Amino acid sequence: MTQEMSAEALAVAESCKGFLDPDEGQRLFELARDHAHLGPVVEIGSYCGKSSVFLGSGARSSGGTLVCVDHHRGNEENQQGELYHDPEVFDEEAQGLDTLPFLRDTIRRAGLEDVAVLMVARSATAAGLWTIPAGMVFIDGGHTQIAADTDYESWSPKVVSGGILAIHDLFPDPSEGGQAPINIYRRALASGQFDELPTTKTLGVLRKK
Repeated sequence: MTQEMSAEALAVAESCKGFLDPDEGQRLFELARDHAHLGPVVEIGSYCGKSSVFLGSGARSSGGTLVCVDHHRGNEENQQGELYHDPEVFDEEAQGLDTLPFLRDTIRRAGLEDVAVLMVARSATAAGLWTIPAGMVFIDGGHTQIAADTDYESWSPKVVSGGILAIHDLFPDPSEGGQAPINIYRRALASGQFDELPTTKTLGVLRKK
């Protein structure tokens, strides 16, 4: 089993659009590497693929698969006029965001086309088709409470015993960021179905009992 991410893949991840801290990316790589043997690694919210490279590289190192679930129209914070809008991902013809071409290019450049399966669908729609246990689920989708609750309710039951539920953008202090991700993290803990593992910056990690 390869223990480290390749320099080539790391360079692709570093050059990719996105909002993932390098330490969080390394943790995702390690989690995917160590749990992909339990079942596919599922990413909810791929954007342009920064986290996908870390997760896909980890999954590959243990012979696993990454499934990237995203509708590719951006979350509420990516839309025109919002803080995290990037005009480069705006499709004039569609009059909306389209990050799918960017994700495909990232996956290709990282050499992960044989590892990553791209599901262009909303989270709940994809979950409704999902029938096998997941070794890891990484939630990094919309940050409204409705979107976060939907991701949690749709995907947390899919995690196999011993598998990982990881949630990005945990901000204990409301002045630092939105509360929807940390709310579902706390909800998962309160359910009694998960054990808390060490966090990495804003990346929360839970193990399914």
